[in-house]
Amino acid sequence: MGCVHGKCCGRFPKSSDGDPREFRDSGPYSAQRKQHILTERSLELVPVPSHSFNLEYTVLTQRGYYPDSPDKDNQDSFCVKTQLQGNPNIHFFGVFDGHGQFGTQCANLVKDRLVEVLADDPTLPDDPVEAYNSAFLTTNSELHSSVIDDTMSGTTAITVLVVGNTLYVANVGDSRAVIAVKDGNRIIAEDLSCDQTPFRKDEYERVKQSGARVLSVDQVEGLKDPSIQSWGDEESEGGDPPRLWVQNGMYPGTAFTRSVGDSTAEKIGVVATPEVSMVQLTPNHLFFVVASDGVFEFLSSQAVVNMAAKYSDPRDACAAIAGESYKLWLEHENRTDDITIIIVHIKGLSNSAGGATDGTDGSTNRAARRRRKGNSGSSFNSGSEVFRSVRSDSSEIQSCQLVLSMNRNPAIVVPSPTCQSPRNRMRVSGAIQPTTEAVGSAYTV
Repeated sequence: MGCVHGKCCGRFPKSSDGDPREFRDSGPYSAQRKQHILTERSLELVPVPSHSFNLEYTVLTQRGYYPDSPDKDNQDSFCVKTQLQGNPNIHFFGVFDGHGQFGTQCANLVKDRLVEVLADDPTLPDDPVEAYNSAFLTTNSELHSSVIDDTMSGTTAITVLVVGNTLYVANVGDSRAVIAVKDGNRIIAEDLSCDQTPFRKDEYERVKQSGARVLSVDQVEGLKDPSIQSWGDEESEGGDPPRLWVQNGMYPGTAFTRSVGDSTAEKIGVVATPEVSMVQLTPNHLFFVVASDGVFEFLSSQAVVNMAAKYSDPRDACAAIAGESYKLWLEHENRTDDITIIIVHIKGLSNSAGGATDGTDGSTNRAARRRRKGNSGSSFNSGSEVFRSVRSDSSEIQSCQLVLSMNRNPAIVVPSPTCQSPRNRMRVSGAIQPTTEAVGSAYTV
């Protein structure tokens, strides 16, 4: 969910297909040709030598179907960079979901600059949480001072930084990261991020204190009582969610409470400060998914993990998830959102793997634990070591057209636009409670 004038507006410029190389070839923040097809890179493998395991990953991005805006292109962007700071144990994965008239340019700038600022920070190996926090705020300031008009445009950002056998997940907005955990004969989806929307009591109270009016579109248009400040949950009220408005105007109408850019919404509490979580990987962690909210609008985290677990090849998993998301959008709406998915398989991690998380002296986890210890944020309530913080010469991946080889399932396709479940998670005191479900899987459980 973006701004009230966001994804479905037909007046917006074309957007990128997620290819970092094409962004630069066409100018740093220029619009790109439209893409109706699925795009992805072939399967990639990167080692994490400090703990003797590999990351096998792929990316898929697909433009949404906009019947009223046939020339509107994909505003999603992504970035994968391996070996940050030349360190073979530090790798970055990010998805950026632009919104507003200049959302494409915002997403492209943030996609490029966030990882660059992060990689240039000498404190990154020792204190990834502080480096993440600083990188988001610096990038936000750069966007504000750039030639891009971000008064009513911006981007969400969901990013995962792998530092040895530890994941650091920084989130701004309502895209999502989720990890699959083997538990006996089940594969459990555990959310690594928490959607930042007015449905969350803590976020609601924070933006209200900053002067925001929080109302659904029906409320702001006088069709429902604006004094009723209760909207149920995203499952029941996802069609007309609470949004943020200035006191005496019908703008900006953001359905998220954090983003990069959005300088008008920033005045009423929409901030670029990320929420950062940390996961210490174990052999029971099978893979993680980083995706834009177009995936999770009608699919729960558990449903996405269930689908991904059925395929040994993450390219097939990406295609299946994108196809199901696309189909569900068209069953509920006359359009779809843009969809971007990164799936990263964790290969060969064992309990015996040792060493520092970053190839240095092992101080990374100590610094992160010291940071969390003095933090007021609650910890995620899950089976993994997941923690939440409320303060929060690299190689690149480029996209290419999806080609299903003969030894993969050719039936995984995105449905035609001519054919026409919301989120299922529980929170306990702001912490995420994982759902559990047995699932048919390509993994041995």
